[in-house]
Amino acid sequence: MSTHELRNEVSSSYDCPATDGVRAIQRIASRSAEVGGGIPVTRLLPSRHRRMVGAWCFLDHAGPAVFKPGNGLRVGPHPHIGLQTFTWMIEGEVLHRDSLGNVQVIRPGQVNLMTAGYGIAHTEESLADEEQLHAVQLWIALPASVSGRPPMFEHHAILPRWQLDGFELTLLAGRFEQYEAPARIFSPLVGLDLVVSDATATKLGLDQSYEYGVLPLTGKWRINGECFEANEFAYLGRGLASLNLEASAGARAILLGGVPFVEEIFLWWNFVGHSKKEIAQAQREWEEGGARFGEVPGFDGPRLIAPPLPWRA
Repeated sequence: MSTHELRNEVSSSYDCPATDGVRAIQRIASRSAEVGGGIPVTRLLPSRHRRMVGAWCFLDHAGPAVFKPGNGLRVGPHPHIGLQTFTWMIEGEVLHRDSLGNVQVIRPGQVNLMTAGYGIAHTEESLADEEQLHAVQLWIALPASVSGRPPMFEHHAILPRWQLDGFELTLLAGRFEQYEAPARIFSPLVGLDLVVSDATATKLGLDQSYEYGVLPLTGKWRINGECFEANEFAYLGRGLASLNLEASAGARAILLGGVPFVEEIFLWWNFVGHSKKEIAQAQREWEEGGARFGEVPGFDGPRLIAPPLPWRA
């Protein structure tokens, strides 16, 4: 999954304004897009209102989608640099292949984490008999100190899960309270899935050095007293000690957070770079079919073609 936007990612403010001691919440409008196979996605990050939350620099909510067998997700070979792709599967099954030779089906309740580093190529496709897809696709920007590291891939079928006030919480990435997720990450951050069967409320303790955002995926939510619908992203800023959540029956959301990412980065197509030159070089090597990204064995379709750079290389 990819973005076609160039972004200079230095954020102007990590703190939402307060009135009479009440912290405001920034509402981030979504955009509609599609990924391979015509799967509808709602894109929340990056946007012109908010570029990142911690090191989280890209957020797509895919589906929920229903389709006929054979008509699901199909994304041909495409490259990445300078980031980690992070997939949280809610419904459906998707096959991942990459140029390291990994072949992995991701199922509901599981995470795929691909660290692109210097360069990797991969494909994503629904299984042949699959009829649904609901997932969250995220990117994590790599700090410059590790952005050129060798690529790697992880699959995590077992994640920390616990109950709180009628919520089922799953720690997707990072640390939260006494829990730690198994995914290898390179910046202080957190990703948390929250789902309820019956309408309920809870209060979560937060790390005040982190900035946070909440994305309702389904149902109706009250976030620190404000009402949010599915696909309305609530940016909470930094400095909060706690978070009050109320959810309708069957509701689901994800909480993202992290220490503000202070390095300047650029996003273009499937690349995250610390300079335009770095991105232009990666795109040139992909277009020329160089060895940097390798080949993805087992996929019978064409490679994706990068759009022209929006600046003079």
